[in-house]
Amino acid sequence: MERKRITAKKLKIGIAAAFMIFGLSSVSAQQQVSLQEAIKQALQNKAEAKKAALQVKKAEYKIDEARAGALPQISATINNMYNPILQKSVLPGEILGKPGELIPVAFGTKWQSVNVVTLNQNIFDQRVFIGLKAAKSTREFYLLNSELTNEQIIENVATAYYQVFVQEENLKTVEESYANTEKVRNVIKSLVDNGLAKSIDLDRTNVQLTNIGSNKQQLINSVEVSKNSLKFYMGIPIDTSIELEEKTIVPNPQLLATNINVETRSELKVLNKQKELLQFSKKATEANLYPTVGLTANYGWQGLGNKFPYFTGSSQGTNWGDYASIGVAIKIPIFMGGATKSQIQQAEIDIQDLEQDIENKKLNLNLDYKNAISNMENAIINIQSMKDNVDLAEKVQKNTQANYQYGLATLTEVLDTENALTQAKQNYANALLDYKQAEIKVIKAKGELNTLQNP
Repeated sequence: MERKRITAKKLKIGIAAAFMIFGLSSVSAQQQVSLQEAIKQALQNKAEAKKAALQVKKAEYKIDEARAGALPQISATINNMYNPILQKSVLPGEILGKPGELIPVAFGTKWQSVNVVTLNQNIFDQRVFIGLKAAKSTREFYLLNSELTNEQIIENVATAYYQVFVQEENLKTVEESYANTEKVRNVIKSLVDNGLAKSIDLDRTNVQLTNIGSNKQQLINSVEVSKNSLKFYMGIPIDTSIELEEKTIVPNPQLLATNINVETRSELKVLNKQKELLQFSKKATEANLYPTVGLTANYGWQGLGNKFPYFTGSSQGTNWGDYASIGVAIKIPIFMGGATKSQIQQAEIDIQDLEQDIENKKLNLNLDYKNAISNMENAIINIQSMKDNVDLAEKVQKNTQANYQYGLATLTEVLDTENALTQAKQNYANALLDYKQAEIKVIKAKGELNTLQNP
């Protein structure tokens, strides 16, 4: 009888000791990736960022195209004509000493070569000047759009990064729980094999171990899926092996202390630049009501003869001569059937329609900011609550283990406290994720997503 009590006491002490031992996590040889490095690669690799950069480059060419309208336009025309049959006209015979007769005479030459250089220069054309301003504004629009695209990429990468981070924290917690329970199971199995413990205790620990193992496998899959999403947002091949940089999430309540100016948000800047482009489009339509003035100059060199002109001169019967002309063309619109007026009114409606979008976007951005602030405040409170809950769960676990050693708690209670501690740690990790997501939203609402690129 005494031997059984001593054996039971050793069993309880062995189980308690097993719970106090934490397995060491395996260290991966993979290269660690920080949030800043992930963002850097995303901005370099993602198709959205590359396409936005191409649009900026395209806008530069649009400026060159618009500038060309204000520069001289020079062209050359070379026209060589061969007349196998010359057209005839009739002359009165009196000219040739044959009065009363009509004499057919062929005019012209077999070959005619006309070479002309033409210069056109706009002196006043309101559409050209407006087009140049619009082209520069278009470049600014694409620059702003590129910034907005980069901010969206940064937000996606940061969100995906912390999703992986928290999933890995949950996995570590479950792996620790699995290792602890496995050690307990091995101790109980050894005692059962030696007839020193009940098989029901072994069955309970095996059930517990199976449940934890299932949860562990689910988290392994979740980590892999989350990493694949992160790699997609980074713009790197899915089969690339990555490991996140070890980092601790620390709440930053100072973000809540400042207000925002929605006018600094990229979304609103893009809409305002769109409005500016619509205003230029309206002005370009109005320019159709203005007169235009242009300078035209021509210089030509003409050769006439019965042989191919370029290889013959006056000695072979080919006559060459040049000519020139300079003129000013003025076009004054008088009546266009009301089409221009209708186009101007349509352009004005487009502007007013966009103004409604701008006002709605302001309300939306303010709403996003208020909600982000509220979510972040709640997340900070929840983090502290979950941290206190982890501390309490650890305290309960230790007390239950101590009570079990003295026969004051059952094995079921010990396993339940291990479950409760695991759940508390997972809840704490999820609270950290909720906080980081709220923090990213606040940083976005403040228009400071680019700061996430800095260490």
